[in-house]
Order: sequence, then structure tokens, then C-alpha cells
Amino acid sequence: MATDPIAARLSAVPGIQRLPNPKLTLFVKRDFLDADTCAHLIALIDLGRRPSTIADANGDTAFRTSETCDLPGDDPVVARVDAALAAATGLDPLHGEPMQGQRYAVGQEFKAHTDYFEPNGADFARYCSVAGNRTWTAMIYLNVPEAGGATRFKAVDKTIQPETGKLVCWNNCRADGSLNPATLHHGMKVRGGTKYIVTKWYRERPWGW
Repeated sequence: MATDPIAARLSAVPGIQRLPNPKLTLFVKRDFLDADTCAHLIALIDLGRRPSTIADANGDTAFRTSETCDLPGDDPVVARVDAALAAATGLDPLHGEPMQGQRYAVGQEFKAHTDYFEPNGADFARYCSVAGNRTWTAMIYLNVPEAGGATRFKAVDKTIQPETGKLVCWNNCRADGSLNPATLHHGMKVRGGTKYIVTKWYRERPWGW
């Protein structure tokens, strides 16, 4: 089996941990961002937040209750984080979607979902016609809520707790390139305080929107 060059690159990052499960290629790196960078990103999210949406409506109005912010690519801190992710992963920045921030207040969550677009979904052609499907996800916790807000990957029995600056990065595909349902994950309810994250998704082809 050919070695995934992105996984190999991430494995070489000092202090990174790889999930020891063949079902899912997932990495965790504590202190990927410093506290000042996280605070700056939180301030941007608070300025630009709006209700989050999902690609294919499923009739559950409580499926995703967070708020989202499209982070400005010309902000020097955002640009620096973008560059740090590209350096750590080896992923081509041209394949990256614009970085987003998410804010979860008490009671808000994102129920179990995958980041890739379902080929039989109503909006598959709309979202994937230009750049293809999502390949890798990079998510960074910006703070620690008072309670709750963990990310649970049920298929591999892994729950990741928020820590300021912690990076979680995973491949949405299997080794053969097929979509991996084991990436199903749940942004669990915040029970106290507020949770902030940033997310960067990468595509099969250059982002051309």
C-alpha cells in the first residue's frame, strides 16, 4: 500500500499524536497555536458570526445550532495560521477552502456528521463541481469552554476534549481514496461557557469559487 504523503508529513511534526486505529487517519497536536493567536481569532469570530448552515437539509432544525464566521484571508493572523497548516500538513494551500470560525454557546452542538459531501446528496453537484470533494479537515480549538464541547468520533470510540490551540486533523477518505464513513463526528453540546474553533477544509482540486 502506498504511504499517504500527508499522513507521513504530519507524523513527522514534533509532539503530534496519531490515532492508533486503522479505520481512521487522525492526528492531534497540542499547542499548535499560542493563546494570543487564539484570542485574535475569537475576536474575529465574534465580529462576523452568523447562524451556521448545512449542505443537505435533513429536516432537523436542531442538527447544527452553532454560529459561523468566514474569516478574512487578508488578516495577517489568519494568513499566518493558513501558512502554518500548509507547512504542517504539506497540503496545497490552493486546494484549501477559506478558513471558517465557529462559535458554540450553551446548549449548541453539531450532531454526528461527516465533512465530505454525500455523492447522492441534493447539493453534491453544486458544492463539488469546481473543486471536488473535501479530502482533509484541520480543526483547531481556540479555548476551553467551562463544560462540554468535546468532539466525538463514534466509529473509533475517540472523544477529543477542547484545549486552547489544539489541532485535530483527519483524512476524510480511506487509503484507496473512497469516502470514509468512520470520519462521522459529533460536536457535542456545550454545557457551560462558550466554545470557539476554526476549521480549514481541503479539496481534491484547487478552490476556484
